[in-house]
Amino acid sequence: WRIPFLVGAALAISVWIARSAMQESPDFERQQVNATVPDMPLLYTLSMQRTGLLRAFTISALGSITYYVGITYVPVYLTSAGRFTESTSFELSTIAAVVVILITPVTGILSDWLGRKPVLVGLTGLGIALPIAMFQLMGSGSHLSAMLGAVVMAGVAGAVSAVGAAATGEQFPGEGRISGLALGATTATVIFGGLTPFLAQVLIRQTGLPIVPGIMIAAVALCVLPVFLAMPETAPSRLERGDKS
Repeated sequence: WRIPFLVGAALAISVWIARSAMQESPDFERQQVNATVPDMPLLYTLSMQRTGLLRAFTISALGSITYYVGITYVPVYLTSAGRFTESTSFELSTIAAVVVILITPVTGILSDWLGRKPVLVGLTGLGIALPIAMFQLMGSGSHLSAMLGAVVMAGVAGAVSAVGAAATGEQFPGEGRISGLALGATTATVIFGGLTPFLAQVLIRQTGLPIVPGIMIAAVALCVLPVFLAMPETAPSRLERGDKS
C-alpha cells in the first residue's frame, strides 16, 4: 500500500523541479511590460470578467457532470442498478477509461480545426440525446449493453473535458485568468462534480428509476446550450483565419 504514496512523492518532486525551472509565459511578460497586471486579481475578475465567469462556469458544469456522473460514478451504478459484481464493474470502467485516453487528443485536434464553439455545441447535443438511453443500457443487466453504455458515456465525457480544458481558459484575457478559472470552473466542479454522484445515488433509491443519472446530465446539457450558442469562437487557429463567430 505504500507504493502509490512513493510514486506520488516522486511525481511531486518532479513537478516541483519542472515548475522551478519554468519561464514565465509570454502573456504574463506582456502584462508586466504594459503594467496591466491587476493589483487585486479577484476583484478585477469579479468586476471586469463576469461574462467570462459565466461561460467558464457553464463549460465546467457540463464537463464535471458528464465526467463525475458519466465515468467516476459508473462502477457504483453498475454494481447497484446494473447488479454486476464489483470485479465486472471495474473491468467495464477500465475499458471506458481507455476510451477517454483515446478520445482526448482526437477531440483536441478537432476543436483546433473546427473551433471550440461547434465542438462544444455538438457535444452538448450528444449530452442531451444520449445519457438517458445509455444509463438504461447500463442498468439492463446485460454485459454487452452495459459496456456499450459505459463506453459511449466515457467518450462524451472525455471529449467534453478535452475541449473544455482549453475553452475555459480562453474565456479570459491574461489579466485575471487564474482568478476566473478558480471562481468559474472550480465552483462548477464542486457543485456538478463533487455532489452529483451522491445525489444521483440518493435519487435512484428514492425514485427507483435507474435512468436518473442520465436525466441529470441531459438537464444540465440543456441548460448550458444557450450559453454555448451565444459564445464567440476562441480557438487561436480559427481567430488567425478571422473567424470570431
